[in-house]
Amino acid sequence: MTWLVGVACSFAAMGAGALVVVEGGLFNATASTPHLRVVAIAAHTAFIRSVEVRARNIEAPTQFTGAEVTAGFRDYDASCVACHGAPGVSNAAWAHAMTPPPPYLEDAARRWRPRELYWIVGQGAKMTAMPAWAEVRSDGEVWNLVAFLEALPYLGEADYARMRAAARTASTPSPEPRAAIGKSGPPPASSP
Repeated sequence: MTWLVGVACSFAAMGAGALVVVEGGLFNATASTPHLRVVAIAAHTAFIRSVEVRARNIEAPTQFTGAEVTAGFRDYDASCVACHGAPGVSNAAWAHAMTPPPPYLEDAARRWRPRELYWIVGQGAKMTAMPAWAEVRSDGEVWNLVAFLEALPYLGEADYARMRAAARTASTPSPEPRAAIGKSGPPPASSP
């Protein structure tokens, strides 16, 4: 029973300490100073676990179509490349002034499952500049971005530049995104 009192006192002391830090303005919330290493590790670990739990029941398509990859590319190039960069394209200089800095996503599909990428793209990330794209994009448009992220590890600088050039000269609008994804998933993807 004595150990239980010790544990309760420890939690009370941690709570009081946290209150002093928050109410005393001791936590430096500026973007010009990086997080303490322990805070960065804790926040990143909490983010990973949160995504894993919340994306668990999302059913991702088995494959994406070439049209979905192209639509996702167009959206990524217009809305995401400034923060995250792309093959042969640096992110904007101002993105380096963000805390935490936005990650390059060239290997995101190797680190996250499609359903997890869908959750991250759709819901954003607190305490970063990553918006919740599902608030302003359809479900299909979010999946298109995931389709592009799935293709991104296989694109080189020349591929990305070619896709950019094709998007600039295309006279046809982006394909309409899928409203919903069936259990069997979309037809097989063609190469981007």
